[in-house]
Amino acid sequence: MILKVPLTIATLEAEGFHLFIKGHINKKKVNLLLDTGASKTVFDINRISRFIRKSKKNYNSFESRSTGLGTNTMESQFTTAKEFRISELVLPDYCVILLNMAHVNESYATLGIDPIDGVLGSDILMKYSAMIDYKKKLLKLRIR
Repeated sequence: MILKVPLTIATLEAEGFHLFIKGHINKKKVNLLLDTGASKTVFDINRISRFIRKSKKNYNSFESRSTGLGTNTMESQFTTAKEFRISELVLPDYCVILLNMAHVNESYATLGIDPIDGVLGSDILMKYSAMIDYKKKLLKLRIR
């Protein structure tokens, strides 16, 4: 089965583009940047409390450092979402990796782009054989 997820395409300065999709964490809507160059799907540690209640018990340090998002290395944490959903694709008990994305959202604010709650990365894109249809503004995911 092929899921067709609507994309929003934002024009950046100098004729660049960023792609966004909507998803859900624990039945609450999230705004995600689609990033084929990101190795993992990650979420903003500053915004995750909108979807997952923070307590000392459920935010844990992630052993390895993350690279990307305009930095060389970045400390990360993780927690578990009861449900992460992209359209009809439901990922129960999903391990949510948390990074500080304040600098990304500050840049988007200067461009008039809504803040993101996370980045949809290659871990999910590869697993579900993602295809991007720019003309129809769709992300297509193959689920079994």
